[in-house]
Amino acid sequence: MKKVIVLGVVFISILVSCKKEKEEAPAASEKIVFEEPLSEECYRTILKKDTISMTLNIKGDQLTSGKLSYNFYEKDKSFGTLVGIIKGDTLFADYAFMSEGVATVRQVAFLKKGNTYVEGFGDVVDDNKGKVTFKDVKQLKFDGNIVLSKVDCKM
Repeated sequence: MKKVIVLGVVFISILVSCKKEKEEAPAASEKIVFEEPLSEECYRTILKKDTISMTLNIKGDQLTSGKLSYNFYEKDKSFGTLVGIIKGDTLFADYAFMSEGVATVRQVAFLKKGNTYVEGFGDVVDDNKGKVTFKDVKQLKFDGNIVLSKVDCKM
């Protein structure tokens, strides 16, 4: 009789411990989310004595951050930050920069062609609050005057 009671107690203990393990297991409905890695890309062009450089930190179709500088020889320089979105093969971003002591935000657009970005130009609208945007992004011209080629970011 003692053997039956001991076996019964052991059996019940095993059942209780198995039930606890099942309760602690994660729910099957929990989703595992994989973050898309952030990629850094750098581009540059030298036109005579002028240099234009761009660094992009891209995550999916988002330009999470970036830098753009126009270093013109014997002219005003501008250096600032980029935040924007990539639609298809075109990067649209707000370029926030200081020039002549004035803070400005200007919309920029670059068309990706292989390992290059071609800057787009078009008619703009100034909101008189420090932001300049394109009048119609469908009318932008990517004529190839400013072509930034991919370079090593460690340069």
